[in-house]
Amino acid sequence: MKLIFRHLLCALLFIITSSSIFPQKITKENIENAEKLIGLDFTDAEQDSMQMILDGLLANFEIVHKVELNNSVPPAVLFNPLPVGFEMPINRDSIKFSNYSYINLPSDINDLAFYTIGELAELIRTKQISSTELTKFFIERLKKYDPVLHCVITLTEERALRQAELMDGEIAEGKYRGLLHGIPFGVKDLLATKDYKTTWGSEVFKDQIIAEDATVITRLEKAGAVLCAKLTMGELAWGDVWFGGMTRNPWNTNEGSSGSSAGSASAVSAGLLPFAIGTETWGSIVSPSTVCGTTGLRPTYGRVSRTGAMALSWSMDKIGPICRSVEDLAIVFHIICGRDGIDQTLYDVPFNYNFDFDLSKMKIGYLKNDFDKKYDFHSQDSVMLLKLKELGFNLIPVDLPKIPVNDISFILDTESAAAFEELTRSNNDDLLVRQIKLAWPNILRATRFVPAVEYINANRIRFLLIQQMENLMKEIDLYIAPSWEGDNLLLTNLTGHPCVVLPNGFSEDGTPTSITFIGKLFDEGRLIAFAKKFQDATDFHKKHPENFLK
Repeated sequence: MKLIFRHLLCALLFIITSSSIFPQKITKENIENAEKLIGLDFTDAEQDSMQMILDGLLANFEIVHKVELNNSVPPAVLFNPLPVGFEMPINRDSIKFSNYSYINLPSDINDLAFYTIGELAELIRTKQISSTELTKFFIERLKKYDPVLHCVITLTEERALRQAELMDGEIAEGKYRGLLHGIPFGVKDLLATKDYKTTWGSEVFKDQIIAEDATVITRLEKAGAVLCAKLTMGELAWGDVWFGGMTRNPWNTNEGSSGSSAGSASAVSAGLLPFAIGTETWGSIVSPSTVCGTTGLRPTYGRVSRTGAMALSWSMDKIGPICRSVEDLAIVFHIICGRDGIDQTLYDVPFNYNFDFDLSKMKIGYLKNDFDKKYDFHSQDSVMLLKLKELGFNLIPVDLPKIPVNDISFILDTESAAAFEELTRSNNDDLLVRQIKLAWPNILRATRFVPAVEYINANRIRFLLIQQMENLMKEIDLYIAPSWEGDNLLLTNLTGHPCVVLPNGFSEDGTPTSITFIGKLFDEGRLIAFAKKFQDATDFHKKHPENFLK
């Protein structure tokens, strides 16, 4: 049977290559130019022999281009972050949050702007304030300060007040959904909302309506949370510049808030919302959280549904919360994690969190070689390492795998070029705000020339990286890294490991600095508990930008 199939295949190839089915379009010169990009050198005979096949491929491509593929259609090839032999956690424990019964309504109502989710939740549960009152309070702050920060794309006021009224009715009836009951929040405007535009921060899509609610939003509202705003993002998830300008850092409004979860970090930092949802592909939660002084969680890849979210890189995109405190991360993550029956990249893994975990036996690594370098946050990070030692943790020096991660970072750009192919093909990329050489228009164009073989082999190297990272993580429970120095940020986005980023000081110009804790795959519970232990021993997260206190 195999022999017959082989003969049929050879006959088919003969017919194709000896006919004029595909008129010649690819020239010898085309092939020679392409060789330079892929680092190969074919002979004249080899070039001549492949011309007919290349013409056939071109004809295939032309047909494929006629198939409509919107951004929501994923590739059939799914990224797997699991190392060989990895055993999924299966034990499901009761989640235990801190006790917030100490909290009372402040004499100055403006102080509510910087209360944590847990504190606000206690005020609502005990009827010291209604969800409607709290929602109106934050909507007014959004209206007041957005002209300064440019952090809001769309206010969802009507939807918010409707949800808040519903939550107040349930409280009156004795029904309480949990810590997010009646709590206002915002989302990065790459998450779809059926009642409002979903712009992706882009001039091209500023009038786009996606008639569905993203899974993350649906889950938060089911838990009682109140959507108040769709927040700014760097156009198509790059930077802090969008079609309405540059999102500002509340600590220095002459500067941007970094990206791409620009509005989410800016709004939370300025006390315009208790928490917001951001996304990260390569630093888009870590970076804005750093400069804005917020606390962020980038979950394990495959933890949070991306249904209804703009795709930038199917194998790297992750959705997570940006909050005021570490425990707030757990409160939100507890609700948004898990399978939704649609996103096929999701894993069903328990989230176990206890604020009072016994952490004394944890093995904590740190990237000594990176911390020993001279970089912007070196002094703040050095103090932080000393603080951890004071708390009784023995820090173990560790090294990351020696894999050239920067040289395979084109994985992200290649997937982005596929996600936004129509933008390039239609020339609508000319409408994007940033038109400098190192911006989306040029990146999307240039990456079209990445050969499929190179993309696949880069992912094979990524497979090796995943195995080597697992060898490291078997020796420790988590490790500490500078937020920006070295390869850690890109490397762990490629492997899918979770991280918590939190403020650890201030730079000379008065803007915040941060530190990053990286955990084992699917071990967000212990990671958050450890980060809370450090945060409780400091007060950086309790400091707020002065111009937004009232």
